[in-house]
Amino acid sequence: MDDQNKNLILATGLSFLVILVWFVLFPPPMPETDPNAPAVVQTQDGATSTDIALLPPAAGDGSAAPADATAATTVPAAPRLPIDTPELEGSISLIGGRIDDLSLRGYFETLAEDSAIVRLLAPVGSADPYYALYGWAPGGDLGFDDVPGANTEWRVEQGEKLTPESPVTLVWENGKGLIFRRVISIDANFMFSVTQSVENTGAAAVRLAPYGIVARHGLPDDLQNFFILHEGVVRKVDGQLDELAYDDIPDLDVVAREGAAAEVVDVAANGWIGFTDKYWMTTLIPGADQPFSSVTKYVANADIYQTEARLPVMTVEAGQSASVTTQLFAGAKEWETIRNYQNAGGIERFLDSIDWGWFYFLTKPIFWLLHNLNVLIGNMGLAIIALTVIIKAVLFPLAYKSYASMAKMRELQPQMEKLKERVGDDRQKMQQEMMELYKREKVNPAAGCLPILLQIPIFFSLYKVIFVTLELRHAPFFGWLNDLSMPDSSSTFNLFGLLPWDAPEPTSILALIFIGVLPILLGISMWLQQKLNPQPTDPTQAAIFAWLPWVFMFMLGGFASGLLVYWIANNMITFAQQYIIMKRHGYTPDLFDNIRGSFQRKKPADK
Repeated sequence: MDDQNKNLILATGLSFLVILVWFVLFPPPMPETDPNAPAVVQTQDGATSTDIALLPPAAGDGSAAPADATAATTVPAAPRLPIDTPELEGSISLIGGRIDDLSLRGYFETLAEDSAIVRLLAPVGSADPYYALYGWAPGGDLGFDDVPGANTEWRVEQGEKLTPESPVTLVWENGKGLIFRRVISIDANFMFSVTQSVENTGAAAVRLAPYGIVARHGLPDDLQNFFILHEGVVRKVDGQLDELAYDDIPDLDVVAREGAAAEVVDVAANGWIGFTDKYWMTTLIPGADQPFSSVTKYVANADIYQTEARLPVMTVEAGQSASVTTQLFAGAKEWETIRNYQNAGGIERFLDSIDWGWFYFLTKPIFWLLHNLNVLIGNMGLAIIALTVIIKAVLFPLAYKSYASMAKMRELQPQMEKLKERVGDDRQKMQQEMMELYKREKVNPAAGCLPILLQIPIFFSLYKVIFVTLELRHAPFFGWLNDLSMPDSSSTFNLFGLLPWDAPEPTSILALIFIGVLPILLGISMWLQQKLNPQPTDPTQAAIFAWLPWVFMFMLGGFASGLLVYWIANNMITFAQQYIIMKRHGYTPDLFDNIRGSFQRKKPADK
C-alpha cells in the first residue's frame, strides 16, 4: 500500500476518532431546573391554575379569557374509572375527565426482578404530572362556566371499567340546556378513541369548539438530552413532519392574550401532535380529513409544556346535536404497532414518529431487516450478527475490488522502489511518476478506502437504530449480555465477576477505564485485521496504526453492546474476506510473522 493510500485511511480513521472523542468528552449539558421558579397553584377542585389559563382562546365572537383559579393547599381525591387492557393499566379522573394515570404492563423500569412497570402518565399532585385533557371552548354568548373544561366533574353514564371490549361514557349538563357526553374507547394496544358530543336542548343556537390537550409539568426525569435523539414535540402538518426539542419550546413567540410562549399552525388535513420520549409517546390525532390548529405552548411561571389540537368552531342549532372523534396514542413506540396504525389505521406518516435521523434512508431498511431477522431467529444478538453477514455480502463486490486493488499495489512495490531510487527526494516528480504508473497498470490507489468510507454511514445508522428503537431495549443476547441497548456490564474492575464487588456504573468515568469483554474482543479483532498487512515503513504511521485498535477499544467501551457485537462480527468477516481474496491473488499474508514482528523491539538505526 502506497503512502497516499495510507494517508487517506489514516485521515479517515483519525476523523472518526475525533468524532468519538468529542461525543464522550463533550456531551450536551443537562438542563438545569430554576430553583426560583414559582410553584403551580392548585384549584379547589384539583386542577392547576395553569390548566385554566392554558385553555384555548374563546371560539370567536370576542369571548373573554378564563378567570383566575382560587388557590388551595391540597388536591382532593377525585372519583376514578379503571383502565384495564392487555398492554395498559391505570385510571381516568372524573375531574376534567383526564386520562392521567397510565402504566405499560409489558415494560419494566429495570431488569431487576422486583422492578416496577413503566409509568407513562401521572396526575396533578404526583411528582411528574403528565396527562391528556379534553374540553370545549365557548363562543358567542357562552362563557367558560357553560362548557366542560379542566375543572369539570363528570359523572359516569355507562360503563364501570375501560377495556377493549367495554367503552365508557361520561356526561355533564351545564344546567342551561346543553348536555355534554364523552365516549372513551381503547384497543388492545395503545390507542384511545375519544368522541365528544353536545346536545342542545335550549331555545337558541350555540357556538363552541372542541379541543384536546397533552400537558407535561416540567421536563421528564429520564430526559436523555443527547443530540442524536429527538425528545420533545413531534407533529405532522399537512404531510410535513416537524420536531421541536424541549429546549426550543420556551423560545417560541409570546402570545399576549394567553400569557404563554406558543406557536399555532393551521392543519388542513392528516395531522397529529404530541410529545415523544426515547421509547414512549403521547400524541393527539384528529380525524384524517379533520382540519385543526396544531398548538405548541410553554408557560414559564408554571413550567408546563403543552400540545393542543384545537378543532373548528361548531354551531349547534336548538334541538340538534354535534360530535367529533379524535384519537390519543399513549404508549410504547413499538415499530410494528405504529406501522399498523399507519397502514391499517390511516394515520399518515405515523411511523416517522420514531426518530430515524438524517440517515433515514439507511436506518429504516436496516431496522426493517434487523426486526425481521429477530422475528425469524428469536435472539436480537444473533440477528445483529446475521445483519452484519448480509451487509458484508451486499458490499462484497466493492470489497473484492478493494482487496484486489491492494494486492495489485503489492505487485507494484518493486517498481515503486526503483522509482524512488531514480527520482530521489523530488516529491513532485515522484507523484507524477506514480500517477503514470497507476494509470499504466490500471490501478486505483483509493479503491482500498471505499469499503471503509461506506462503513461509516452504515455504522452511524446502526448506532442510531440500536440507540433509538424500543426493540433493542432490554433485549438479551447470551450470558451476562442481557440488554443490547446498554454497554457491556462486565468489567476488568472485578475480573469479569470473579471478584466480590460490583463493576462501575455505565455512566461512571471508571467504566471508560475498566472495560468489559466485548470492548476487549473489539480491540483484538481490529488488531488481528491490521496484522494482515505489513507495518508501514514510516515510523510515525506505524506507531499510530499500532495504537488505533487499543484506542478504539477504550473509546467504544461505553457504546451499546449491540453495536459492539456488530463491529466485532464485521471485523472478523472482513478479516476472512481479505485473507481469502489476497490468497487468490497470489499473496498469502504472513499473519503470524506480522504478529511476532509487532512484539519485537526495533533496533536503533546505525548512525
